[in-house]
Amino acid sequence: MKALEQKILNEGKIYPGNILKVNTFLNHQLDCDFMLEMGKEIAEIYKNDNVTKILTVEASGIAIAVAAGMVMHLPVVFAKKSKSLNLGDNVYSAVAHSYTHGNDYTMVVEKQFLSENDRVIIVDDFLATGNALVGLIKIIESAGASLAGISCAIEKKFQGGGDKLREQGIKVESLALISEMTEDSLKFCR
Repeated sequence: MKALEQKILNEGKIYPGNILKVNTFLNHQLDCDFMLEMGKEIAEIYKNDNVTKILTVEASGIAIAVAAGMVMHLPVVFAKKSKSLNLGDNVYSAVAHSYTHGNDYTMVVEKQFLSENDRVIIVDDFLATGNALVGLIKIIESAGASLAGISCAIEKKFQGGGDKLREQGIKVESLALISEMTEDSLKFCR
């Protein structure tokens, strides 16, 4: 998605440790019109995949997942990163490691929101090493649902997570793919 690549170049900031900060439109402040454009792009990618639900993880994945859900007229389920008292014990769970935060967390989804009748796409903001996505895939498998594919706004292809998923036969369609990043520049896959 060329418009996303341009937005990253214009508004993104690179920090040490391969961190790309896009908080002016995706991770802190949201550009709602642009979210809708990304949602339309995801809807176009999965229009023939018989998707029944969209799954993401809190917090930054929610906005883009909701945009896709609005365009596709589908419910969005988001995994919580901690189990709260109002969830109870009837949940699917998986542990994931956050590259950005450098810690492990347990994602949980109430069982009533995913079933064997669901065909799910995972939508998230970033794909780097793929740890969060692997956790979400485990939750989908635990529910007996099927995975139609994964779509992330930004994939740091050089970190290999997307390729590992693709090698497993999973459809991974990121909207912007970064091939390399240095402390002061980045390049997109062409």
